[in-house]
Amino acid sequence: MFSGRREKFMQQMRSGAAIFCSAPVSNRNGDVEYEYRQDSDFYYLTGFDEPESVAVFLPEHKEHKYVLFVRKKDKEKETWTGRRAGVEGAVEKFGAAKAFAIDEIDKELPELLKNIDILYFRFGRNEEFNLRVIKLVQHSQLMRPRTGKGITSIVDPSSILHEMRLIKNADDLTLARRAAQISGEAHRTAMQACRPGMWEYELEALIEYHFRKNGCLSPGYPTIVGSGANATILHYNTNTDQIKDGDLVLIDAGAEFGFYSGDVTRTFPANGKFTDAQRDVYQLVLDAQMAAIAMVMPGATANDVHDHVVEILTEGMVRLGLLQGDIKELIKEGKYKKFYMHRTSHWLGMDVHDAGMYQAGDKARSLMPGMILTVEPGLYISGNDPEVDQKYWDIGVRIEDDVLVTENGHEVLTTAAPKSVDDIEATMRQPATLPSY
Repeated sequence: MFSGRREKFMQQMRSGAAIFCSAPVSNRNGDVEYEYRQDSDFYYLTGFDEPESVAVFLPEHKEHKYVLFVRKKDKEKETWTGRRAGVEGAVEKFGAAKAFAIDEIDKELPELLKNIDILYFRFGRNEEFNLRVIKLVQHSQLMRPRTGKGITSIVDPSSILHEMRLIKNADDLTLARRAAQISGEAHRTAMQACRPGMWEYELEALIEYHFRKNGCLSPGYPTIVGSGANATILHYNTNTDQIKDGDLVLIDAGAEFGFYSGDVTRTFPANGKFTDAQRDVYQLVLDAQMAAIAMVMPGATANDVHDHVVEILTEGMVRLGLLQGDIKELIKEGKYKKFYMHRTSHWLGMDVHDAGMYQAGDKARSLMPGMILTVEPGLYISGNDPEVDQKYWDIGVRIEDDVLVTENGHEVLTTAAPKSVDDIEATMRQPATLPSY
């Protein structure tokens, strides 16, 4: 899988050299570090998940087209922090044509790049390495008058790599489908377990237990469990309130499997039964989502999908009395944004908001087979709004699925999570399968 990606990437580079740096280690507090997660671009091409590593791609080099700089084997340090691949493992297990200790990078990297004129590098969150690359380029340019060779331009490799990541191949889809399946199943489990009086963090723990139990080392992003008024906060993730009878519970949670993330949102009544007002708002959002999913096919655009959702939601908000006025004028003036303030879709893959351009020149790009995008309309009605009937106060609804664009249409990857009103209420009547201790 990784060798094929590397070959394709270097074919599109044609010349020059590309450098990718691993994600930096991040300190949480004191001498405790956050759980390490490799940079997605770096992992996509290398499969190497250790920090303090650098990958170099040299498509025109006679011997070493793929070089890794990695941490040396160190028995004492490995006793404390775990095994390292080392220089030998970088070659034997991770396919590098040549590997060096990371301590040797200042000596060996200039030698590898001495005949290069184009450098593919994306300045990122590792400020120390950014500065190292700048100094490397400055030195190369100073030497150019003497040697006739040296770096003359820096190109962002995402113009190649992120387009590769956007169109998933069979290997990518195997991982993405599994992430979506596990995510959907976790949402079903949370629905079955939810009872008034529970705490939001209990559902968070249950969902993430399901992720772990099924081989996911972590969520793809911080889990959102928002009950009652918290459901109207888009990125609420403190998850510390008690769930009350009559609340809606909005859960936005996705498992990360093999570095691919699911992204699913479901909204359901804490007591298992929608009120009339909750049902009306929920059904409106569901109608918009189903219509939007039906539009996902080659040739459509994410903008088309979003615009159609806005039309359906605005018409429904007028019908429910949340908005008053002419539908076209309400859309033109953006009045709907009071209750629906985000976009309907984003790319999904190794990152929950995944790589890839949304524009092709001045136009929205057309959907193509192999793309995965979310479809996630919502309505968020805060309390104490004198312009809104009190029965709708503190109702927050979002419904989100992961949708693959296929040759002839689409495939919803997250069908394991119940979605219709009847299916949700039926699911919540079923006994939950909870972990035993």
